[in-house]
Amino acid sequence: MTDLQHNPATWSLHQRQFVAAHRDHDGSIFALANGHLGVRGGCEEDGGSGGCFLTPVWQRSPIHYHERFAGFARTTETRIPVADGSVIDLLLDGIRMQPESSAICEFERWLDLRNGLLRRRSVWNAANGGRLELQVTRLVSMQRPELLAIRMRLRSHDLTARLSLVSGIRGDQAAPPQGDDPRIGTGTGHELTWLDQGVDQGRGWSLQKTADEQRAIHCVQHHLFTGPAPEQIGNEFGDRRLYQTLSWSLHPGMEVVVDKLVGWQVFPVSNGPASAAGAHRTSLMERLDAAAEVGMDELIEEQRATMEAFWSSAELGLEGDDQTQLALRFNQFQLFQSASRSADQGTGAKGLTGDGYEGHCFWDSEVFMLPALALSAPERARKALEFRHRTLDGARRHAREMNHQRGALYPWRTISGDECSGYFPSGSAQYHINAAIAWAIRVYIDCTDDRDFLIESGAEILFETARLWMQVGSYSERRKGAFVICGVTGPDEYSALVDNNFYTNLMAAAHLRYAHAIWHWLVDEHPDHAGQLGKALELAEDEPATWLQAATRMYLPWDQALNIPAQCDGFLDKPRWDLDATPNDHFPLLLHYHPLTLYRYQVCKQADVVQALIMQPDAVDRDAKQRSYEYYAAITTHDSTLSAAPFSILAAELDQAECALRGMDETLRVDLDNLHGNTDHGLHLAAAGGSILCLLTGIAGLRLTGSELTLAPRLPARWRGYRIAFAWRKRRLRLDVEPERCRYTLLEGTSVRIRHHDQVLELTPDQPIVAELPADARWSLLPMNHAPIEAVIFDLDGVLTDSAELHYQAWQQLADESGIEFNRWINRRLKGVDRLTSLNILLERSTRSWSEAERLELAARKNAYYRERIAGVTANDLLPGARATLDALRDRGIPIALASASRNAPELLDRLEITEYFQFIADPAAVDRGKPDPAIFLAAAAGLSVAPDHCLAIEDSVAGIQAIKAAGMRALGIGWRRELSGADAVLDGLHQLRFETLLPSLAAHNLTDPQTMRPSRKSP
Repeated sequence: MTDLQHNPATWSLHQRQFVAAHRDHDGSIFALANGHLGVRGGCEEDGGSGGCFLTPVWQRSPIHYHERFAGFARTTETRIPVADGSVIDLLLDGIRMQPESSAICEFERWLDLRNGLLRRRSVWNAANGGRLELQVTRLVSMQRPELLAIRMRLRSHDLTARLSLVSGIRGDQAAPPQGDDPRIGTGTGHELTWLDQGVDQGRGWSLQKTADEQRAIHCVQHHLFTGPAPEQIGNEFGDRRLYQTLSWSLHPGMEVVVDKLVGWQVFPVSNGPASAAGAHRTSLMERLDAAAEVGMDELIEEQRATMEAFWSSAELGLEGDDQTQLALRFNQFQLFQSASRSADQGTGAKGLTGDGYEGHCFWDSEVFMLPALALSAPERARKALEFRHRTLDGARRHAREMNHQRGALYPWRTISGDECSGYFPSGSAQYHINAAIAWAIRVYIDCTDDRDFLIESGAEILFETARLWMQVGSYSERRKGAFVICGVTGPDEYSALVDNNFYTNLMAAAHLRYAHAIWHWLVDEHPDHAGQLGKALELAEDEPATWLQAATRMYLPWDQALNIPAQCDGFLDKPRWDLDATPNDHFPLLLHYHPLTLYRYQVCKQADVVQALIMQPDAVDRDAKQRSYEYYAAITTHDSTLSAAPFSILAAELDQAECALRGMDETLRVDLDNLHGNTDHGLHLAAAGGSILCLLTGIAGLRLTGSELTLAPRLPARWRGYRIAFAWRKRRLRLDVEPERCRYTLLEGTSVRIRHHDQVLELTPDQPIVAELPADARWSLLPMNHAPIEAVIFDLDGVLTDSAELHYQAWQQLADESGIEFNRWINRRLKGVDRLTSLNILLERSTRSWSEAERLELAARKNAYYRERIAGVTANDLLPGARATLDALRDRGIPIALASASRNAPELLDRLEITEYFQFIADPAAVDRGKPDPAIFLAAAAGLSVAPDHCLAIEDSVAGIQAIKAAGMRALGIGWRRELSGADAVLDGLHQLRFETLLPSLAAHNLTDPQTMRPSRKSP
């Protein structure tokens, strides 16, 4: 494999334009954090980051019910933004320079994943004709948990002006209103109370407190200067704001560098915050002084070193798929930086990147985040479990609130350890969180063999949560003495308060077995501790035996007719929701339908049975998994961001290649593409963890079972190879997967035995082992249950060359001249559509009617604009992989045709110097209807004298894919997998096409001399 570490395109998220409407989304995407402090990614001169969060800062408030019954949660908790110290307004001669200013001529922003930095560059045209360039570097220190550091470098290009930086601390941000979206929060509007502010030896400071007067927060800013010091420094105090103005007289070529250090300190309020505020402020200022002494360059180096250590043990490298590689690294980075670094705080569903879900922790932390962390940053995984131990007393209190006399029930959503769910059917009723925490303990122990954790914390959690199942469940005479669990909610929140949820019962059985095994391990290996813990918990001598008995007799609902697990009792008796008839704008269903409506149908919000089958992979055989996958995939909306990953992982195990990759892509790009419409309020860290598991436990087949490590790697057709490095039991291992072989390397630690598919390997230090990649693990690009491919038909734009941009420019010119609204979003509808149909789409927004003659004139004018632009097209404009694909097909004697909606296609082929490859070019003027009608593809097949079902057609548009499928051909999509979901397979581009993944489908055509064949340009 090539060196995957040194491709800069996969290490940096690069934005080239500031879009004001995407401000909140970008604030989440470009957020920085360190597990204690989180700073959103807004621009300093645009009002600041958009939100700063500290894990200890949250507010408790009452939940108001019109009808409150015993055991209902009485309070909720909300993480609140603290004072934002990232504000640095930028003024030239008193005029404010902002990213959306009309004066801006250049804007770029990079999230540097390798080094943990946010970088930015902007250039403004000043009113007097000169230019001002701004370069910003921002970091949230991994080594100094309280520290935000910002470097502002400003350079004058032929500019003479008065420059002012107004550096501030803003304390006027609040938790957002909920509106109609329960994923945001309760809409309390909480904000911190601004108590005091001041300047101490040039350092500005503020003091805030929570409304419940439990915590106080200091924020201090400190400025350092490289080059000219400010000529003037002024201080200004406003309503919940503090400003320090730094001013210079700029002249051409002058450069100003300002380093701003900001720190926060949280401390408990006792006898009023003033009694302790002075000492805490002094302590914080001393730490800022120490950081200032180190200097910005060294702070950047500290950050680089920390990230280098992380990436060395968390390498996930892909060859041939830069977009997926970048998305994986983005998700790894965000999960690592937001994961809590303290046992005092858990990791919220949105981490420290936003205010969504009010900062609450759910089962996400254990099921999706912890396994990824256990294999990359096990110390962070341990902190997550230590948090659960720290809040064990809260779980015990919650169990009593729910009328359980012993044991512990962890809250469904929490910050402090108390239940915050005001809607118990999809909150407190999800008892399966106990089993999720137990499962996570087992995963952590399997990954680390950290038996000390079991002794210190883990065993107590296991026993207290296990004994709760004995009170929730009971033995049923009607089910021949089976152990049943009634009145709970499983992972699928579109079914609530059900009996015998398959996932819950299966996970509870695993939980009870594991607790029983750990009890006997303690008795055998640490009898004194077992005795002390048993006494403290008042464990009866025979109580662990009852756990094993319940697990053994656990009832698991099964449908005999379908031969699959039933999601719960009665679930398969319900009518199926008509997903095809549901309007697209009615998803997610939870925002449009009453819960009771959803509860009455077979419809799943997310993986439930499928979730069970990946967490307990030996529960059923492969055939039952296949049947379960197919059935539940058909009724699942994936309205939860937690859903696509489990389906992807199970699909990978079943070698359902496209389904596995589609689910992985959905999970990977939840936030990058804002697929669920709520990334504005923070990133989905569980989806980030899930995407990593799609690769590790799905495609790479990594399975942890006690002390045995098993891998069953597969190779997707669109990848040329991949590499995973991970931590396991004080070792660091690496797997390199290539088209025909795998290489296992023990990078650190002692020798170990692993299993590769069905082969046992003995790994020793510095002695890599090469093993064959089984043939059935080399995924084909297309399904194998079809006739062999005898011909390939290409679209042109977006497949062989990117002339789509030239089309857009021509349409935009026509729209501007005609006074019609047009933009890139409207232009997406024109993709793959013929000229006159495209014109009709354009004219939908016209304020006047157009005669047929006028329409023809507009179409001709647009074509003239396009032809002007294609005059400059050359062979260099072929897309990557295009010529290699054409060469490979010609060398194999596979006939090729073109089916483009563009009447200029023959001229473009000549300009691209690829005309000789095509045996037939379908004429769009000779067919009655354009795409999505199949006529042009059928004409191409007829021109090659090949049956449609023996053709592969390659397209980049939705209309084109629809046309291909209507023609009865196999469809290869080029572009966005989510948009082209109707294709049989999707690639980013032809550069990802590996012919060995097509060979089982290809049938060589008997051509005497394919090199000399010239294309026919006539349709039959």
